[in-house]
Amino acid sequence: MTKKEVQHLARLSRIAITDEEAETFTKEIDAILEYVSEVTEVAGTDALEPTVGAVHNVFRADEVTNEPNQYTDALLAAMPETDGRFMSVKKILNQDD
Repeated sequence: MTKKEVQHLARLSRIAITDEEAETFTKEIDAILEYVSEVTEVAGTDALEPTVGAVHNVFRADEVTNEPNQYTDALLAAMPETDGRFMSVKKILNQDD
């Protein structure tokens, strides 16, 4: 990943970073991607035997944990542009339309 790509990702994420931070993140992101690649390779092998007992999913009931519109005003206030109670964002897909 290049410094320019890191700065672009930061802009898309609306995160202000310095040139030094971009250099650091470039190295760190490359290391993370390399590690993920290694984990993906290991996860894809059938030669590994499970070391834990029975594997099963743990489900919980869905519960509403916040009040309706509890965060709406704060979220809208943080947006650079809104349209009523909606967020306005730049169109990124099908820009030819």
